[in-house]
Amino acid sequence: MKDQARYRWFAIGDLNGFFGLMFDNMTVLSFLAGILVFGFGFPADIVYQRMFPGTALGVLFGDMVYTWMAFRLAKKTGNPHVTAMPLGLDTPSTIGIALVVLGPAFVSLKAQGMPEREAAMMTWYIGMATMVMIGIVKTALSFAGRWVQKVVPQAGLLGSLAGIGLALIGFIPLVDIFGMPLVGLVSLGLILYNLVARVRLPGHAPGVLVAIALGTALYYTLGPLGWVGGTFQPLPPAEFHGGFPIPTLDFIKGFVPALTYLPIAIPFALLTVVGGINVTESARVAGDDFNTRDILLTEAVATLIAGVCGGVAQSTPYIGQPAYKGMGARAGYTLMTGLFIGLGGVLGYIGYIVELIPRAVLAPILIFVALDIMVQAFLACPAKHAPAVAFAYFPTVARLLAIKLSNPQI
Repeated sequence: MKDQARYRWFAIGDLNGFFGLMFDNMTVLSFLAGILVFGFGFPADIVYQRMFPGTALGVLFGDMVYTWMAFRLAKKTGNPHVTAMPLGLDTPSTIGIALVVLGPAFVSLKAQGMPEREAAMMTWYIGMATMVMIGIVKTALSFAGRWVQKVVPQAGLLGSLAGIGLALIGFIPLVDIFGMPLVGLVSLGLILYNLVARVRLPGHAPGVLVAIALGTALYYTLGPLGWVGGTFQPLPPAEFHGGFPIPTLDFIKGFVPALTYLPIAIPFALLTVVGGINVTESARVAGDDFNTRDILLTEAVATLIAGVCGGVAQSTPYIGQPAYKGMGARAGYTLMTGLFIGLGGVLGYIGYIVELIPRAVLAPILIFVALDIMVQAFLACPAKHAPAVAFAYFPTVARLLAIKLSNPQI
């Protein structure tokens, strides 16, 4: 067995992986803030100073543990090229909870005569309680992950994951891209050129960073001229919305009203557990055999920590570990992402970045991840199982139609 010190835990690919995973999380936070603040008129300071810090703390904890797991697997296998499992905020449930739990709860409380500020705080408590309930369910289910992985065919695991990639992770961001085609397509083109075609940019510059920087620059240069499409928002003032994620029992205040949303919370918990099993299988196929129970238990504890500390979005192992492996990333990218997101929630620069970068510029990152998992589902499974993989797309596409019909603005 090789010595752990020989594990090449940081490589040049970790820079691209960091910008990809970091902006992936920023994209989810951008959708969360946009839905609450602009869709439901939620007070922005509560989103940035109370919801974001605890949510970011969950990401910090999870990514630190997954970084350690990569070191452990490298030592166990003697493989110096282990890629850590990426962890971040779950896209479907974050959008779903904002749309069907937090937003409606806020509107309902105001309709009952509660002042806006009090309604927003109670909504925050409800969100915290929902996270705690999700974390408890995920903790209980984490011990059955290995068994599910053994008995469920690979086509069922990877096919359902690919369906999520197509309908939720791929389509919804694509709408944002075509809403501002000039900046969105430039960013998308650069990411596909660098990460899919694998053509290196001059000076080995990270493709994700270049795409985000160029897209953002185009937005603020051409936006005042009316050339980018959509509604142009001027450059926001450089204000950081910081807050410390202090553990609190305030979620108890929202526990009773949160029980109303339990039928929504449990499926979201199941979604990430099944997703965690799927991405662990995806990583195994790519060459990194992580322990399924440990992966699931980490995301469950990260969600509990977030909920107790004010978070309203659950953490999950991210789809696309093979994509980060293809970039040449090891364990450095999860370490850097955890620190950047975690500290950003405390210091407040996350809120500023969310306001600064248009969603159309961030969305191509999700498109890339969606493409990667859809392709892997067909390539990793036997050809005779292709119909099963394709059939697994249908339920998620149906769910997408339900979301679009009930919330056309998404």
